[in-house]
Amino acid sequence: MTADPGATSFAALHHRPGDPLLLPNAWDHASAAALAARGFPAIGTTSLAVAAGAGLPDGRGATREPTLRLARILGPGPYLLSVDGEGGFSDDPEEVATFAAELWAAGVVGINLEDGLGAARPHAAKIAAVKAAAPDLFVNARTDTYWSGDGDERDTLRRLELYRKAGADGVFVPGLTDPRRIETLVRSVGAPLNILYSPAGPPLRRLADLGIARVSLGSLLYRRALGAALDAVSDIAAGRTPGGTTPSYEEVCGRTANRTT
Repeated sequence: MTADPGATSFAALHHRPGDPLLLPNAWDHASAAALAARGFPAIGTTSLAVAAGAGLPDGRGATREPTLRLARILGPGPYLLSVDGEGGFSDDPEEVATFAAELWAAGVVGINLEDGLGAARPHAAKIAAVKAAAPDLFVNARTDTYWSGDGDERDTLRRLELYRKAGADGVFVPGLTDPRRIETLVRSVGAPLNILYSPAGPPLRRLADLGIARVSLGSLLYRRALGAALDAVSDIAAGRTPGGTTPSYEEVCGRTANRTT
């Protein structure tokens, strides 16, 4: 498999000291095109939106095909695409590697793989299998020690070191917001550190100062979009004019019509 310039560029976006990659997460072609039009060079997907759109549970390994379908829609777009692959949709490393290879063939340059607080070594085996099948695919290894665990610092570092040795290009610790702990991980982990943005956590500039390489928005934009829709319909029902930004029909239709195929 030959190296892909897009994959190289995506990796480079994680190595800009003091200038972390802000990765917004899209849920369909229209949202990805709108974000690209705002100048974002890279876009992620969010498993919550994929699952919600298909009427399936999030984080349960139920959305392999919808995830792949969205990747094939977005993969040819004028941006670098990273896909939220949950835990790889299988416990078998070779099946996870097959899924990753399908993403690569669709034009995807990055994948998130989460451990769900399961055993670390089987997750490391998945990472190794993915890197063997798609060497240039940027693997962002996620641990859920803060997201759904108790935030054990030693366990977090142990897991991240294991994933890094298995070939992960970057590591992701959603739920971590304490600046001191973030700074400790940045110094200790030896790989680009990805943090999930939290409105209650440090702002982007502070995260940059702490040495974070990537800041993801996860499902935040999708949930905000749903919230804006509910606010708008409530305003209309109450006789008020809805506020906020409303892209024109022509803007949305034009971006869809001009998509790269």
